[in-house]
Amino acid sequence: MKKTSLVFLFVYLCTNFNLSAQTAVSINLNAANAKTVISKDIYGQFSEHLGRCIYDGFWVDPAMNVPKKDRIRLDIVDALKKINIPNLRWPGGCFADEYHWRDGIGPREQRPKMVNTNWGGVVEDNSFGTHEFLELCSLLGAEPYIAGNVGSGTVEEMAKWVEYLNFDGVSPMANLRKQNGREKPWKVSFWGVGNESWGCGGNMTPEYYADLYKRYATYARNYPGSPLKKIASGANSWDLNWTEVLMKNIPARDMWGISLHYYTLPTGNWGKKGSATVFAEQEYFNTMKNGLAMDSLVKKHSAIMDKYDPGKKVGLLVDEWGVWTDVEPGTNPGFLYQQNSMRDALIAGSTLNIFNNHSDRVRLASLAQTVNVLQALILTEKEKILLTPTYHVFDLYKVHMGAKLIPLDFISPDYVLGDQKIPAVNASASVDSNGVVHITLVNLDPKKKISINTALNGLKWSGVTGRIVTSPKFNDFNSFANPNKIVAASFKGAKKTGNQLKVELPALSVVELELK
Repeated sequence: MKKTSLVFLFVYLCTNFNLSAQTAVSINLNAANAKTVISKDIYGQFSEHLGRCIYDGFWVDPAMNVPKKDRIRLDIVDALKKINIPNLRWPGGCFADEYHWRDGIGPREQRPKMVNTNWGGVVEDNSFGTHEFLELCSLLGAEPYIAGNVGSGTVEEMAKWVEYLNFDGVSPMANLRKQNGREKPWKVSFWGVGNESWGCGGNMTPEYYADLYKRYATYARNYPGSPLKKIASGANSWDLNWTEVLMKNIPARDMWGISLHYYTLPTGNWGKKGSATVFAEQEYFNTMKNGLAMDSLVKKHSAIMDKYDPGKKVGLLVDEWGVWTDVEPGTNPGFLYQQNSMRDALIAGSTLNIFNNHSDRVRLASLAQTVNVLQALILTEKEKILLTPTYHVFDLYKVHMGAKLIPLDFISPDYVLGDQKIPAVNASASVDSNGVVHITLVNLDPKKKISINTALNGLKWSGVTGRIVTSPKFNDFNSFANPNKIVAASFKGAKKTGNQLKVELPALSVVELELK
C-alpha cells in the first residue's frame, strides 16, 4: 500500500437489538495527522523478585530438564522474543527498595542470602543478580530498566551501581565489574529513582520525595556514551497531587519520565479482589469498567503534566498495570500467582489501545508481571509452560510498535448490563514505515456481534488480513491440561468489497486487521 496524505475512514458499527434495531457509528480516521510515533516501550514488561517470577520462572534449578543458558530458561526467552518485548523492568516493585545490588554480584556461592520481607518471607540466595539480569536482557533483545533503591539505600549505593553498569574506564566500580567477568559496560539507559515512594518505597510525602529525587538523580551520572533516562517514582492511581508536586518541584530537564501505577481490581476491593476464573457477568462488567478507567486516569495526569511541560518532554510511564485478582487456591498468598482468562485478554487489548491513543505522552509501560505473577504472559509448572490469553494479545499488537498513530474519533455502542453501561468497542490504528495500516479492535460485549461497514475514501489497498483472540466465555482460560484453548488465530471475518471493508466482530474478541 502506498502512503497517502489524507485518509478518511467512515466506519459504521451496527449492533443487533432483537434482530431489528441497529446503532450506526462513524469513525473519522485521518492519516495526514499520523505524526506521533507509538513508542515500542509501551509494550514493556515487569519482572520482580516476587513468587515464581524470577526463581522457578526465568531462573531455574540447574537440574531441571529444559533448554537453558546457565540457569536462564530458554523456552521462556524464545516465547518472549517472538512478541518482541522491548524492555524489562527489574528488580521491583517493592523489592527494589530493599535490594542492595552488591549482594547480587561476584561468585554465587559467596553471595549473602536475604529474606524477601515484601513477598512471602522466603529466603533468596541472590544467585540472580545484576550480571544474570543483564544477560537475560541480552538474550531477549530487550532493553533493561533498573529500579534503584531509594527507600533503604543510599545516594552512594545508587551512584556506584550506575558507575558499575555504565563507566568504560578505570575506576573502583569499573574495575570491580571487570573482576566479575564483564569487561565492557552495559550502558543501561532506563533508570528508576525508587519505586512507589508513596508506599512500600518509603511512605514519603511528594514534597519530600521530590527533594530526595533531585539529590539521587544528581549523583546518577551520565557517563560518556551512556546518557540516563531518569524516571521519577510517580503516583498511585488517582493521586493527582503527587503528580502536581513532582512536576512543580522537579525541573523537566532533570527527568525523562514520571511513573504511574494502576491495577484493575475485579471487585474494586483490595481486601477481596475476586477470583481469576470463577465470576459472573456482573463482576466481568465491573472489571471492564475499572479497566477502561485507565483512559480517564492517563488524561487527568497528562493534563497536570501539560501545565508544567507543554512541550511533552517528560513521558508518562505506566510501569505497573494489569488485572490483580485473588491468588489461586492452595498457593502462597505472598506469591501472587493467578490464572489468566479471556477477561484478562480483553483488558490487555483495551489498555494497549488506550496507551496507543495517548502516545504523545505515554512513552513506556510495563505489564505486571511477565511470568507466574499477576496478569502474566507465561505460566510454568515444572518443565511445562503455557502462553496465556494476554500473551496472544501482545502478539497481535506488536504491529503497532514504532508505527505512527492514526488518530480516530468515534462513539461506541454501549454494552449494557441492568442500568449500567460502558463502551462496547475500543480501537487504535497506526501506519508503519512501509505504509501498511493496522487497526486493533476490542469488543467487550459478551453476547453481541458487531457488524462493521467501512468506507475507505482515498486509500489504495488491495486486501485485508487479520488475526483474532476470542473464546465463547469470558472466564475461559488456558490450563496445563488444555494450554491452547485460547490462542491467536486467523480472522476470516473481514473482507474487501469494492473499496469497502466489511467486518463481523465477534463478541468477546480482540482483532487485529492489516490493510495493504
